[in-house]
Amino acid sequence: MKEKIVVIGMGYVGIPAAALLADVDGYSVVGLQRRSQRSGWKIDVLNSGKSPFEGDEPGLDELIARVVKKGTFHVTDDIETLKDADIILIDVQTPTDAQHMPQYTSLREVSKNIGERIKKGALVIVESTVAPGTTQNVVQKIIEKESGLEGGKDFDLAFSYERVMPGKLLEYIVHMPRVVGGITPKSTDRAVEMYSKIVEEEIYTADTLSAELAKTIENAYRDVNIAFANEMALVCESLGVDIYRIINLINARHDRHMHTPGAGVGGHCLPKDPWLLRYGLYEYGSWKIEPEFISLARRINDHMPIHMSTLVENGLSARHVSMQDATIVVLGVAYLENSDDTRNTPAAPLIGSIQAKGATVRLHDPYVHQWEFTNHEILRDVYKAAEEADCLVLVTKHKDYDSLDFDRLKEVMRTPAIIDGRNVFDQEELESKGFEFRAVGKAGIKRAQH
Repeated sequence: MKEKIVVIGMGYVGIPAAALLADVDGYSVVGLQRRSQRSGWKIDVLNSGKSPFEGDEPGLDELIARVVKKGTFHVTDDIETLKDADIILIDVQTPTDAQHMPQYTSLREVSKNIGERIKKGALVIVESTVAPGTTQNVVQKIIEKESGLEGGKDFDLAFSYERVMPGKLLEYIVHMPRVVGGITPKSTDRAVEMYSKIVEEEIYTADTLSAELAKTIENAYRDVNIAFANEMALVCESLGVDIYRIINLINARHDRHMHTPGAGVGGHCLPKDPWLLRYGLYEYGSWKIEPEFISLARRINDHMPIHMSTLVENGLSARHVSMQDATIVVLGVAYLENSDDTRNTPAAPLIGSIQAKGATVRLHDPYVHQWEFTNHEILRDVYKAAEEADCLVLVTKHKDYDSLDFDRLKEVMRTPAIIDGRNVFDQEELESKGFEFRAVGKAGIKRAQH
């Protein structure tokens, strides 16, 4: 008899995990998704054997089609499906608010739903990134309260964080080391047994708190390193030096790996996980310290879209165009290249800053069809978007922008100006064609000489 797995949340984590598990002999997988106006359409798309993602996701379309055809995977909005689940995966969003506090509305709701329906002996695994201490102090307590069962005795509970990235969803689940932390050795062993059927790399075990810390510290580490690169990019701009040449010189030493600067940091993880780490420290730590590095890194990275806006204004002023009279085209609203994921995209604060200065904004993205942040139409034809525009601002390194026809762009634009936030374009080529050019860490803001 097949074991029943219920995966709660059909997003960038839940869908590939569910599809991979549904392809394992002995498992039958149900995706549980709220049928809301925003995301309920995913139910019908997935049940038709298709992926809801617009970006490139190697192998995912074929995998979903196969497991739906096999009858081992379907999606529903009926929470009663939890009653006979042997394994339950929690893959809901855990955002932070404007004060950097975790918003666990969905996590608490699904924990309550599980507690009201969980059968004795079931295994629950939290895959959503949470503040250190959350699995046991929030999820376990809610399930125990609602069910009357005892965690570690009547049901098993573990935390095992995802490391997925849009564009590499299946690859990163299958070929990335996994960390599993259960509330008891038995909980850990059961979770490891399940993951070993889809993960081909090492599976490391830890206690639950250590696993939660590993996730949040890992992303804080990356955020801090990106912030350093961004700050050094600003230094190089001021001194008139190309940061990318500097990075190459530094990384020529085999044990150095300086990160890459850019227009800003987006996605569901890096903009919030450092704050989750800080919250876990404040909430459950034995004494209070201020984690200064991660707070500073967040401020630096959040500033980069605003800096992009400054580069736009400076580039236009060199052509005697005011922001109030300008039409600015943002190239890419997804946070990551070749994906349709707009979560915490740096395009949002950039657009806000540009509009606050009086400019008209147009949007272009080859993968994103709709974006709840704005009512602006997202254009598909980059040359149509550029007509009578005064500046193109590249935010996302989509492959479509690698082969732009700059002669054609110059013909249709009113003012030939380009701001490069991802080191995509060749500065010498563009300037030779008559474009005003600025780039993060490269051209720099040109000020009057004293």
